[in-house]
Formats: sequence, structure tokens, C-alpha cells
Amino acid sequence: MKIDFTDKVVLITGASRGIGRSAAMLFAEHNANVALNYRHNREAVESLMEELKQFHVNVRSYQADVAREQAVNTMIDEVAADFGRIDVLVNNAGIWREAAITTITDDELAEMIDTNLKSMFYCARAATPFLSKQGGSILNISSTAGQRGEAYHSHYASTKGAVIAFTKSLATELVNEKIRVNCVAPGWVDTDMSADALRSPEGPGYVSLIPMRRAAHPDELAGAIVFLASDWASFITGEVINVNGGAVLCG
Repeated sequence: MKIDFTDKVVLITGASRGIGRSAAMLFAEHNANVALNYRHNREAVESLMEELKQFHVNVRSYQADVAREQAVNTMIDEVAADFGRIDVLVNNAGIWREAAITTITDDELAEMIDTNLKSMFYCARAATPFLSKQGGSILNISSTAGQRGEAYHSHYASTKGAVIAFTKSLATELVNEKIRVNCVAPGWVDTDMSADALRSPEGPGYVSLIPMRRAAHPDELAGAIVFLASDWASFITGEVINVNGGAVLCG
């Protein structure tokens, strides 16, 4: 059995860069039709769409702030109308901000919760009726911060811990809808979001705490995502796959 998504439709939020971009490339390489969500970076999405042409699959882009419920509902309806189905939802969109507990503002806290957590609720809720028609899969992107915490990023870590609980809850709730729900928890990944931190004077110290002594490449996260969405993982649901080079060892 090989991994093959022929005729299937994958919707990826936050697809313009980093993990989302790599996941889009790998899904398309395995014959998936891909719906690319982005919030602002139209140029990056257009560049990605050009690269995806080599795989001869159907690719479309959708501008939407997934932290806004109505924007999500409209996007999901448009994807379903354009492609005729949705088979996989990758809840990847997210932000990472530094803030001490004594200085964090209500607006900063709300932005983190809206973008990293509410967006996943909105997308899963809107996509479930379409995923359930033929059976489907939801992949939520969490973080090692959601497992061990992260100083000066308590609002970020809290949302990522909630993503893990959300995943486990939906896995049992949606099993009768023929939908599997799993989670990928990255550690340090060399993306635009983490570039400043990894290249700062403290960067080597962060990497030194990883047993494999390097940050992940986004493609290494894409492999875990595509595997969990595939038939190879047909009996896996409610699972958290850690892709962190050994930085956090937990079940």
C-alpha cells in the first residue's frame, strides 16, 4: 500500500509559509488536490501555487482570517463548492509571541487565543459536515510548549496545550462520523516564525537542548502530517505525534 491522495481534497490553514507550505507540497506530491488558506501574504501563496503546478493537481487559494468565525464559514463553503468535497483539514495557522505574565495585555491574550485555538474550533466545526460524508481526517498543529510550558510565552503554551485536549476530545466525539483527529507537536522548526530566535545570540543555546542538535526542517513536519492523514494511519486517532528531535519525551 502506498500513500495516495488521488481525488482527495486537503485544506491547509496558514499555508503561505513554513510547515503549511511544506505540507502542501508533500500532499500534492502524493496526488492530493490542495486548498491553500492564507491571511495576508498573497505573493507567497502565488509562488507556492506556481511550484505546485509540477504535480498536475487542482490547487486553489483562499484568503481568510481563520480567527474570525464568519470568514471561516465562508471559506469552508467556498472550498466545498469549488472542489465538491473536503477530505483532510490541517489546522496549521498560528502565531508565536513573547510576553511576560506581568506585562501581557488583554488584546495580546485575545489575539493568541483567537488565532491559535478558536480558529481550530471554527474550522473543525465548519468542515465536519463535509469530512463526514466520505470519512476524513483532521490534523491539529500543537507544540512542545503545550506539553512542558514555555517561560515568557504562557499565553502561547496555554493555547497549544488546549489544542492537544481539543484533539483528544474530538477524536472520540467524531469517530462515529468516520473522522479521525490527530495532532502533531513540533519543537524548534526553522521557519520564518522562529528565524529571529534561532539566529539570535541565544539560538545556539536553544539548539543545544535538542538531542539531535538541530532544529527541524518544515519538510520533516510535513511527513508526519501526511502520514497521519493517509490510509497508513487508518487506525490512529486521538494521537499526539512529537516531532522535536528528542527535546520532549512524552507519550
